[in-house]
Amino acid sequence: MILADKIIENRKKNGWSQEELAEKLGVSRQSVSKWESTQAIPDMKKILHLSELFGVSTDYLLKDDIGEEVVPTTDTIDYGQENNLTVRVSMEQANSFLDYNEKAASPVSIGVMLCIISSVPLLILLGLSETERLPFSEYIGTMLGMIILLIMIACAVTIFIFTTMKGKAFKYLEEQNIDTDYGVNGMAKEGRSKYEGIHTRSMVIGVVLCIVSAIPLFITMITEYTSAKLGGALVLYGVAALLTLIGVGVKILVKTSMIQNGFNKLLEEGDYTRLNKRASRWDGIYWSIVVAVYLGWSFMSGRWNFTWIVWPIAGVTFVGYKEIIKTVIRAKNK
Repeated sequence: MILADKIIENRKKNGWSQEELAEKLGVSRQSVSKWESTQAIPDMKKILHLSELFGVSTDYLLKDDIGEEVVPTTDTIDYGQENNLTVRVSMEQANSFLDYNEKAASPVSIGVMLCIISSVPLLILLGLSETERLPFSEYIGTMLGMIILLIMIACAVTIFIFTTMKGKAFKYLEEQNIDTDYGVNGMAKEGRSKYEGIHTRSMVIGVVLCIVSAIPLFITMITEYTSAKLGGALVLYGVAALLTLIGVGVKILVKTSMIQNGFNKLLEEGDYTRLNKRASRWDGIYWSIVVAVYLGWSFMSGRWNFTWIVWPIAGVTFVGYKEIIKTVIRAKNK
């Protein structure tokens, strides 16, 4: 095993990202990245520091013919699974996962978009009923909108279930510690590097769409000062346009993030460091509660033109929630 692979393996065993290891060594993340991709070799001072951090000998780090060396240290924290299982990932498994992940990104992002825009038909029908343009009663229009909403959510849930079942074989990448065969890390880093430009553009487009989504609503709100009757209907159309733009923007963000995170899962970086894997166990419960609050509030109040605010609030608070969970995990392992 060469030095680059030994650095990767021991960094992951300690649950550190490249940034965290770089901070401990007093170097840049780019330096650690170059060491791990064999583009550069650390000097002797850094080798000694690595030896101390990893709890291994310098001979183990420098000599390719010396295999895995286990020297336990008292200050090493393992942020992996409680049973400390490590799964080996071959090049074939890694390629199969990346292929599945890229194919799954589109349907999953569409499912998320369907959830966000599910109330758009209802809002449009309510707007038409206010201007008396429906060929049937307001009650029938509302019921029709609710039926369409439930069908769209059902379609989204179906997509999520089928995609999850197909990807069940790769679930361990999100939950367990992994070690990769020689060449897998280099392949994942190369793939991520090639996708970086697309990812950046997609993130910019998605974020911009979410930001400008409020413009149609502001424009339609102005009409309330000119025509009370028409203004009320136009505001509903404005909310529908807002949700549509947010839905499209989030779809783009979800798709590109899934593809990018596919590489991060193999590298155990970003949201998939060993610490983050443990912190993510409760994410499903968090978002289930958010969905329940959104649907419960919407059905009970009937204010579909307002309850959408649950989603941006949930997104913002999710960041704080994750940090709290990680702080608790760190404290527990001290």
